[in-house]
Amino acid sequence: MIPIIAAVVVLVLILGGSLLIQSLPNFTVKHSLKYFFTESPGAQSIPEFVAVAIVDDVQIGDSNSVREATPKKDWIKFFEDHPQHLEWYSLQSNESHHFFKATIETLRQRLNQTEGVHILQRMKGCEWDDETGYDQYGYDREDFLAYDLQTLTWIAPKPHAVLTKMRFDAHEHQFESNKNFLVYQCPDFLKEYLRYGKRFLQTAVLPSVSLLQKTPSSPVSCHATGFYPDRAVMFWRKDGVQLHEGVDLGEILLNNDGTFQMSIDLNVSSVTPEDWQRYDCVFQLSGVNEDMITKLDKTVVKTNREKPVDTVTFISAAVVVLTVTIITALYQIKHVNEIKSWTILTTNMDVEIVNN
Repeated sequence: MIPIIAAVVVLVLILGGSLLIQSLPNFTVKHSLKYFFTESPGAQSIPEFVAVAIVDDVQIGDSNSVREATPKKDWIKFFEDHPQHLEWYSLQSNESHHFFKATIETLRQRLNQTEGVHILQRMKGCEWDDETGYDQYGYDREDFLAYDLQTLTWIAPKPHAVLTKMRFDAHEHQFESNKNFLVYQCPDFLKEYLRYGKRFLQTAVLPSVSLLQKTPSSPVSCHATGFYPDRAVMFWRKDGVQLHEGVDLGEILLNNDGTFQMSIDLNVSSVTPEDWQRYDCVFQLSGVNEDMITKLDKTVVKTNREKPVDTVTFISAAVVVLTVTIITALYQIKHVNEIKSWTILTTNMDVEIVNN
């Protein structure tokens, strides 16, 4: 819920009049539109209210308590052609600023908070479909309220949020308004933004491609990893013709960094060494015109088979290890004897001093 905002996105800084956001990597599988609102009265060096609009983790516009809503450079043309979007965003920001300020004052009195900076945050948005809308509030970096799109009610995870939940629930007309935005308006906005911003929102990242084989009789796997987005195609060819038999295509999997990987196996049990050069693996990525082609070549196939160890090399290495071990042992024996001699000498000197 809201800690996501505090930990990931809404650490906002105003530097030279521009808003910088520490956000997630630009590897978004599902397209999303998010609005972040943050009120922090008394905070130093930043406006007390900041609002940010983000598409696929790319900021498209922002506003704050000292500046009207302003689109980012790449989006100026869109908002000029669609002024209703900027008007809607400006209205949301202005209303949120006044509402947040009053809500913080209410919460401070309720919780007997007489000093310090307190932060009220809101995150609302949607993904591509009409089932993933969300509207969440956080107070002082903790979950405060969450809107349940199924029951059309607010959920209060903290006791001090119950009164606010009851106040929100009393405004029934807001439920339909929230639902319409999350289910219909937000996805429509997102689709419009994606149509306009597809040139700079969907940057393709090509993978590294390797040929892998466990044993000489195993299939050769053509493995691609690190590509983005996940709209990719992979297949084997023979003499330039795509193969549909003797191949096994795996699923596209998500990597930890948000990129993707996939592989396709080729059964080479009946392929003669002379015919290997007739095969190649083809990787195609959406948005990239050129294919990545990898020839079936035994010299580049990676395997986990252990290579035989040369006997002479092994014996030589063993002799070196044995020699080092013996030298180390002799040194330790000599070192111990020297320590014993020094201890005896020191003891004798102490005895002589006492006797004198």
